[in-house]
Amino acid sequence: MKKLWILFIGIFVFSFSVLLWVGTEIFREAPPIPVQVVTTDGKVLIGDGEVLDGQNVWQAMGGMQVGSIWGHGSYVAPDWTADYLHRESVFILDNFSNTDFGKSYNALSSEEQAAMRQRLENLMRQNTFDPATGKITVDPLRAAAFEDNLKHYSDIFTNGSKEYAIQRNAQSDPVKLRAMNSFFFWTAWASAANRPNNTISYTSNFPSEPLVGNVPTSSSIVWTGVSVIMLIAGIGGMVWFYAGWHKHTEPPDTPDEDPLIGATLTPSQKATVKYFLVVSLLFLLQIVMGIITAHYGVEGGGLYGIPLADYLPYVVTRTWHTQLGIFWIATAWLAAGLFIAPYICGYEPKKQKLGVDLLFAALVVVVLGSMAGQWASVMHKLGTGDLWFWFGHQGYEYVDLGRVWQAALFVGLLLWLFLIARTAIPALKNKGNSKTLILIYLLSTTGIALFYAPGLFWGMRSHLTVVEYWRWWVVHLWVEGFFEVFATVVIAFLFARLRVINAEHAAYASLLSGAIYLSGGIIGTLHHLYFAGTPTVALAFGSVFSALEIVPLVFVGYEALENIRHSKAREWLQQYKWVIYFFVAVAFWNLVGAGIFGFMINPPIALYYMQGLNTTAVHSHGALYGVYGTLGLALMLFCLRAMKPQLKWNNKLIGFSFWAINIGMMLEILLSLLPIGLLQTYRSVSVGYWSARSPEFMQTDLMQTLRWARLFGDTIFAIGAVTFVWFALGLIFAKKRSGEPVEMV
Repeated sequence: MKKLWILFIGIFVFSFSVLLWVGTEIFREAPPIPVQVVTTDGKVLIGDGEVLDGQNVWQAMGGMQVGSIWGHGSYVAPDWTADYLHRESVFILDNFSNTDFGKSYNALSSEEQAAMRQRLENLMRQNTFDPATGKITVDPLRAAAFEDNLKHYSDIFTNGSKEYAIQRNAQSDPVKLRAMNSFFFWTAWASAANRPNNTISYTSNFPSEPLVGNVPTSSSIVWTGVSVIMLIAGIGGMVWFYAGWHKHTEPPDTPDEDPLIGATLTPSQKATVKYFLVVSLLFLLQIVMGIITAHYGVEGGGLYGIPLADYLPYVVTRTWHTQLGIFWIATAWLAAGLFIAPYICGYEPKKQKLGVDLLFAALVVVVLGSMAGQWASVMHKLGTGDLWFWFGHQGYEYVDLGRVWQAALFVGLLLWLFLIARTAIPALKNKGNSKTLILIYLLSTTGIALFYAPGLFWGMRSHLTVVEYWRWWVVHLWVEGFFEVFATVVIAFLFARLRVINAEHAAYASLLSGAIYLSGGIIGTLHHLYFAGTPTVALAFGSVFSALEIVPLVFVGYEALENIRHSKAREWLQQYKWVIYFFVAVAFWNLVGAGIFGFMINPPIALYYMQGLNTTAVHSHGALYGVYGTLGLALMLFCLRAMKPQLKWNNKLIGFSFWAINIGMMLEILLSLLPIGLLQTYRSVSVGYWSARSPEFMQTDLMQTLRWARLFGDTIFAIGAVTFVWFALGLIFAKKRSGEPVEMV
């Protein structure tokens, strides 16, 4: 155990040292934001502060929930960087062609087109930023393209677009529209202009745009190969470990009866039941928002003819869909931590229930307040100041909630940590072989609480590249790092509580798993930042260590088999059959959703063409719901089982729910998201990234049919989810009439 602790601490210190060092390089080499953009004839095209003004306009109207920037965001509207860059390129090529040949670019011969493209590439890739003055100087022709694009985007955001699921008057202020167009220009400029003393752009030539020479860099190709080699080497190492060094211990003497029967619930444990009630309701609401959001992809402005976009536009439903997923999953996990807290120390600390109730109230306020603020921001109900940032919509996917709600959530997490720590710290003073397990549990909860803080590290006018660095600390590191360790520890603790495994083995397995997860998970955060205006060093470290993230997932089948074996140790454990099956599903989705579908898009050369396509949705659905959502449901079921262990469950009902949810999720991916993503990838490789996201491609009959095909999986999933909630509500409100077991019907 001592060696494992040394390994765990060493990995933690080394990984964060690398992540922070790469962060300093990212801040130092981020694309410069110009004071002004001027033409060679002296005209001011973009004024001082106008790029950041435009970034704020984009954020307040939904930001990454309305299309994407540098590949990060939603999937129905275009990637505005790629779209702007392509439209600007086509405008300039046609101008060159009409000036030199008197006809459009498409009417030229292949030799003439090649000459025009080279001329365009020379123009677009030249970096004219002057560090001394802070100005970017552009050809007047690029200024003309700017004005042409401004007309196009003004029409879209003022009049709406069903193809892009953008509502009418999403933004109609001419000053704000010009500022937002300036922001789009800057992201496109950084995507094509070469870095100083280099031949690649600030975004490593992303997005793919052959017209301006945006093709994969040498680093993307080389580090892809290295990442594959590291994956193979890592799997080999894990095979060696499991074959020779993996620690096997005999299970303890499992009791003949459920040890939870007869145990007295503490007031704080009883108080957690309302958390699970809220989890059930938020789960259903998220599904409703998902159905509406998915339908906007085929109808654009409404729901089966109802003009819903006038009152609840796509940007709001998608914001709520992604945010509600995080809320209900996190609530389930937090509630599970609070429920098992008295088990850790063996007693109820004073006023623990009061703390549980206060945290619940805080979570309700954050959920309702943030959702209302996001709607108000998108619908222009927060005035012309900066209330959108504090109470409305920050515009960054997964951390969309306004800064006040963010801060309140962080305070809530600190309260949760306090409630856990006041049970764990006293338990550490006791003798026993569960001491190590409790310490790992305390450390993981500390990580969850404290590492939400990076979401507060950027301001309203922070550089987009800097925001992306800290945002992925929350989205990736918070979830795939510390929540991963927390999940492993909680599952081990629950089995130890049932005396199916001994605490020493649970501690050993948890510490080892934590070390393995963090070895790739911390530095692997950088794989989200390949093309976000970051230097090549982020691509190098991110590609190698994100490959290592997959390694432990190869062996989750072992974990699943272990869980099934536990369920057969005693007859009474059959009452936990479906709890354990949900744990097995976590292992399955860890391998498929996080592992296979994750590595499908993680290598640099893959992500160069796939980022922001439906292949990303494949991974996010398979990993976020598949792993973390399923585990949230499993923890909820365990706690409800422990609250009323005498209840005899309706196994047919929960069994139907289990299979419907998992089969529905798989059909949603295989029948719709994956084929759409692969077709988009082919289009991105063969034509350009802009085309893979364009309405001309996404609105074809084939793509629309594949979108409709999602209905099969979604319907099955929704039926399974409703059944699960019905079952859970039955457990929550079931009352014993006597000392006899009550059968759930």
